[in-house]
Amino acid sequence: MTEFTGVRQPEFDTMASKHTEAGRRLEELAQALHGELTSAGLDPAPAARLRQLAGRVTSQAEDLRRRQKLVHELAQQKITFGRSTAAGSFLEIPDDLDTAKGLLEGTLAGRAALRAANGDAAALAELEKYASRAGDPAFAKSFLTTLGARGVTRLPGSLALALRDATRHQDTERATRLSGQGKKTLSMLSTILAKGTNPKSPAYAGADFLKDLVTEGRAQHEAGGTSYSGYQAQALIWRTHDGKPPYSRQFMETVGRDVIVYEHDQRKDQWAAGGARLPILDLAGALGLNLQLRPGSHMSGPDMKGKFSVVEDLFHAAKHGREASHALLDHTPAGWKESVLSYLLTTRWRATHHLKDYKPIRDMLTTATTGQDATSQKLATEMIKIISGQVHEAVGKAPDGTLEIKNRELFDRYLPLGLPLGRAIAANIDQLSRLILNHKTFNGVTATDMSFALVMATADDVAFEELIRAQTEHMRAALDTVPPVGLDAGNAERLGFTKADVKQYDFNLNGVVDKDDVLRFLEDRAVEEAEPFGFLTEIRKQGLIAQGLNDKKADEALKGMVGSALGLLPVPGAKYVGELAKGAFGDMLGKGYDKFAGAAYDEIAKQVAQRMFVQGRTMDEAQQSIADNQLAVFRLGEQMLATALLNKSVLNGVNIRNEPFTTGNPPALKPFAEMTPDEYGQFLAWARKRGGTSGLLNRFDTTLHQTDKVTAHLGLNDPPPTGDSQ
Repeated sequence: MTEFTGVRQPEFDTMASKHTEAGRRLEELAQALHGELTSAGLDPAPAARLRQLAGRVTSQAEDLRRRQKLVHELAQQKITFGRSTAAGSFLEIPDDLDTAKGLLEGTLAGRAALRAANGDAAALAELEKYASRAGDPAFAKSFLTTLGARGVTRLPGSLALALRDATRHQDTERATRLSGQGKKTLSMLSTILAKGTNPKSPAYAGADFLKDLVTEGRAQHEAGGTSYSGYQAQALIWRTHDGKPPYSRQFMETVGRDVIVYEHDQRKDQWAAGGARLPILDLAGALGLNLQLRPGSHMSGPDMKGKFSVVEDLFHAAKHGREASHALLDHTPAGWKESVLSYLLTTRWRATHHLKDYKPIRDMLTTATTGQDATSQKLATEMIKIISGQVHEAVGKAPDGTLEIKNRELFDRYLPLGLPLGRAIAANIDQLSRLILNHKTFNGVTATDMSFALVMATADDVAFEELIRAQTEHMRAALDTVPPVGLDAGNAERLGFTKADVKQYDFNLNGVVDKDDVLRFLEDRAVEEAEPFGFLTEIRKQGLIAQGLNDKKADEALKGMVGSALGLLPVPGAKYVGELAKGAFGDMLGKGYDKFAGAAYDEIAKQVAQRMFVQGRTMDEAQQSIADNQLAVFRLGEQMLATALLNKSVLNGVNIRNEPFTTGNPPALKPFAEMTPDEYGQFLAWARKRGGTSGLLNRFDTTLHQTDKVTAHLGLNDPPPTGDSQ
């Protein structure tokens, strides 16, 4: 054991006693010496030094007495951390007293848990007293060591069976008490288990403990005439987890992966025979306890059946950490021909669909596929291809040339995955431009694959909103690459550019980036960004048509984006913000806004939304007359271009005197947050006129309404454009 000191108890008792006596006698001697020196008119400094020594000895004696008390308590409880040597029997006493207390209380709590697992109701009440200690590593490790993997498995089983017994006998008072105690105990167990199975935690119980969890999970257990698998009981612990701390990669590699294989092996013959694909229910579900052992916040939705499966409970545990989610999904078990992710979204998806317990897998997929690392992107593209294939089977071309659903059951079965799918695409929104503009692929995903996947993603209102927000940030970032008016070789470095940039952006070769150069560059970027926007809105429209929903109205979320003037803010960490713009943005840029520079587009979108909506009012009254999503996107584009004109100094030097959206003398733009909707509208009109962007906006609008690529990729007219990778 590390950070422990070995002592023999009798000698330790003697040392503590003598240290206490020495401290007392030194203090008496210091007092006497001080009196003698003072009487003789001598310097009392030696007495002061002796008193300091007495204080140190007394302090050490107090520490020894605390340790002595702990040793006696450990002995009284028959808890020993010791070993025998040729020199005698030694007790190992932790150097840190808090650690020692954790070991003591963890052992006592573990013993109470063992008694509770054997049906001792009083022990369950005793165990409750230790709930607040679950986060202490020494306590957690000692608790798990005492309880063991078998006890960890049997305790939730005992809780569930006792609760069923009370319910069967209509003992409402007992059932209510057991339900409350059970929830607290399971939550405590989950916190301890997450800590104790993480090699990075000082509470780590070791690799053998993880293997023992697998052994006990696969084993059959029996109590009160009821037999259940260990994983059915362990699953009750996983489902109560609050993510603090998240389960580790090692837990998912050892236990989590085995749970997936275990259910597969148990159910494969039954599922192959046809009929409903029923998952293995956790013990609460199998016993008909419904939500009596569930925290209310962990319900998946109003349509679910109130029963939970072992595997869905595992998803709930995995969703709190990216490493854990990756360990579970990015894996192909021995003897399998498909990855775990593919299996969950195809072979096993009917089992999830049967219980309608969608939240755990949706949250886990979101955690696993929205990072910017290679594994997240690999899983994202695998999910896109899988769901794209299912959608491709479910839809086709209607007689009028629009999209129609040919297999409603298949389409509806995958609708619950629209949200995590949309979030995965939003996190990689830059790939959409590469697919449709440059005919690239994204880890094997083609523009056609993405098109069918987007039919499902944009069918979810929240996912569609997040996709539009992410593309908005993509356009904002693209416009930020535009150089400012006045950039030349002399000021390039100061403004965050290079001399090579000046040559690239100086289209008219006059040695300086002027207004014409900037407007040309803005137009190129705006047209490039309009196409992905049009792709998203047209696919959303086709999906609504296929589902028989109203495709003629604008989504309220998009109208809200327009109303809050979401397009106004510059990209975090922008290279250059024109002087005219700085006052207009005001406080909206504060509070660490620039720290989001370089973040994923979907993350920036969340931050920008927070900045704009904190104003709590409508700025752009055009939202009231927005008839469809394309018009809403056009309005967002207009806002972003107006901001770009300010940022890039296109509007510098333009007379703003007597304009209603100005303040002060000399006049300056009012902060956007202080403009009335009418003033804001006049500002946009002024920026469009004075900035010379009417033609630019027309091109943005024309590109936005081009639908030929969407209809081609969805097979609604001719084959996809030449050059697309299929």
